[in-house]
Amino acid sequence: MVNVGFLYPGYSAEDDYPAIERALRDSAPGEVSLPVVHTLMREDAHRVDALLDIGGSDVLGEGARALRGMGVQAAVWACTSGSFVFGWDGAAQQVAGVSEAAGVPASSTSFAFVHAARALGVTRVAVAATYPSDVAERFVAFLGHAGIEVVALASRGIVTAAEVGTLGRDEVLAFVAANDHPDAEAVLVPDTALHTVSWLDELEARVGKPVLTANQVSVWEGLRLASGPGGLPPRTGLGRLFAAPATVPAGERGRHPRQL
Repeated sequence: MVNVGFLYPGYSAEDDYPAIERALRDSAPGEVSLPVVHTLMREDAHRVDALLDIGGSDVLGEGARALRGMGVQAAVWACTSGSFVFGWDGAAQQVAGVSEAAGVPASSTSFAFVHAARALGVTRVAVAATYPSDVAERFVAFLGHAGIEVVALASRGIVTAAEVGTLGRDEVLAFVAANDHPDAEAVLVPDTALHTVSWLDELEARVGKPVLTANQVSVWEGLRLASGPGGLPPRTGLGRLFAAPATVPAGERGRHPRQL
């Protein structure tokens, strides 16, 4: 059994995690468990001050200790905006705190996007963000720190995760397709409040290139950390990211994302 735990702020698209767990079990042999611990969200707002509070060490420490009690093998802070708003170094410190409290290797959705893009050999991307523009620009800066160029940025301007979670299949497909760019090698969709995992293959078929979404890369990252030297075996039905094996070099397992 591979057991990867996720810290998820509030309630919006948390049902993506049991959906991807079922898809993983259906597509290949082997048991996978993806428990979710809901962390405190004092204010539901894609606003910098609220996001800094959502990703605070007190909030994440409590959640990480709960994951430790579940015997997880890796932990992921499943919130893109609540990690990249801290900047590269701050997000790395955030993950180090989660790792210490959970007692296992840890990462966050922001680092997961970087690692997923690298796994696919992608350096130029379009970003279709549900956030307000000032928050989305911070994601662009985070990617830039990792050497990933954003050739097009769209901001839908939605303030609350609750509203993002109400967007359905047709709206998500249309939003992503409308904000692709010819120079982009992939489209990144950075909000764990957005339902996407049931439509990953449809999204990629619509734009004709890899689409990386927040809940998808969060699960991929956690499995990558927990998978051992053999790496993550290919899985179908979950986009190109899962279709090829992903490994963590022997010297990097359990290390701080800042070092990867």
